[in-house]
Amino acid sequence: PGTLAPDGGVDRAQLRDAVLGRPDALARLEGLVHPLVGAVGHAFLERHAGSPLVLLDIPLLYETGGEARCDAVLVVTAPPEVQRARVLARPGMTEAAFAAILAKQMPDAEKRARADYVIDTSLGFAAAEAEVAGIVAQLTDEAGQRGDRPRSQPNSNPFAVGVRSEEN
Repeated sequence: PGTLAPDGGVDRAQLRDAVLGRPDALARLEGLVHPLVGAVGHAFLERHAGSPLVLLDIPLLYETGGEARCDAVLVVTAPPEVQRARVLARPGMTEAAFAAILAKQMPDAEKRARADYVIDTSLGFAAAEAEVAGIVAQLTDEAGQRGDRPRSQPNSNPFAVGVRSEEN
């Protein structure tokens, strides 16, 4: 209640405020949303079963065990001050909301340590774009050379890569 925008969509700022600091409300929301997101993700993978490479952008990838579905994990990161400035520049974002978001996340250093690839976005868009292109080329080549099925998709062909962004 109270989280619909005038256009009938979800007012994300109001929804965030409705669950901020209310673990019961957040758990209820996640209980509704996560199964739907999971179903959409599963359908996406099925639609791309013949693709050599599939990229998945999954917030809270490690925190939810989502890395088990991926053959490789790419973490997009930035220094804390850059991350903070980017997040707080979003419309309606507050310090309290940012703190709540960080509290749900695994420390960035741990995510970087667990990742197969790390891209530091503080170096600028062009540098990040070039690094992504190189990683995608490498993974596409590896996926094409694999004789076995990827561990993430035992009954299909895509090489799944989870992308965990510091922006979420």
